[in-house]
Amino acid sequence: MDSKQANLLDSLQALGSTIIAFSGGADSAYLAWAAKQTLGDAALAVTADSASLPRRHLQEATAFARDFGIRHEIIATHEFENPLYVRNQPDRCFFCKDELFGELDALAGARGFSSVCYGINLDDTGDVRPGHKAAVKHSVLSPLLDARLTKREIRELSHQAGLPTWDRPASACLSSRIPHGTPVTPENLLMVERGEEALRELGFRQVRVRHHGEIARIEVAPEEFPRALSVEATQAMSQALKAVGFRYVALDLTGYRQGSLNVLQ
Repeated sequence: MDSKQANLLDSLQALGSTIIAFSGGADSAYLAWAAKQTLGDAALAVTADSASLPRRHLQEATAFARDFGIRHEIIATHEFENPLYVRNQPDRCFFCKDELFGELDALAGARGFSSVCYGINLDDTGDVRPGHKAAVKHSVLSPLLDARLTKREIRELSHQAGLPTWDRPASACLSSRIPHGTPVTPENLLMVERGEEALRELGFRQVRVRHHGEIARIEVAPEEFPRALSVEATQAMSQALKAVGFRYVALDLTGYRQGSLNVLQ
């Protein structure tokens, strides 16, 4: 693990300068931190803001960059103007990342940065990743993947470095909560965001609200099931999600898992 980190730092140093696509999650935060260690202000973390980014994530990304002295900017992306993104087919993530990397390419060219990087890791290659095709299209670098770093290793190295993101729950854009074939809109994403925030206020840590029209399907981590299945919790969850606009509320007994909507297609 330590040798992998050394290889990562060497590869970043060799870039001279870079822009990091920075969502604020564990992977991109570790990558931004590593780039800061080797390149200083020649590394720029850039967060893309749109209706698919939860406000919580934007705030966490901003706070992380501030606390660790990482040069950071926020840009607007416009994936919702692309009907191929809005129609929400299984390749939706390609159009999102194509928009993002196009913006970062332009920024790198205008500012004189030599490269653009993003935080895909070795474990991510086992899931459906249309966004990686966009990365290849735009020649975006994948330093964590090149270093063969796994999610577990990134979390452990982040812990050793004192990064608060080391145990942050897995995160993904809000559009990942909408089943393929159902158009993604700012309105249904806002329902999801408000619903997930309400569940976090109830004390749930790893949680997803999957949007199935009038139905909210809740996924919580298996270790949180005992509390989720109590009468008090089920009533509170139902009230919270109906308050944001859902008519019916269901608890998925399989529990939280990444890419669950991919399996359901």
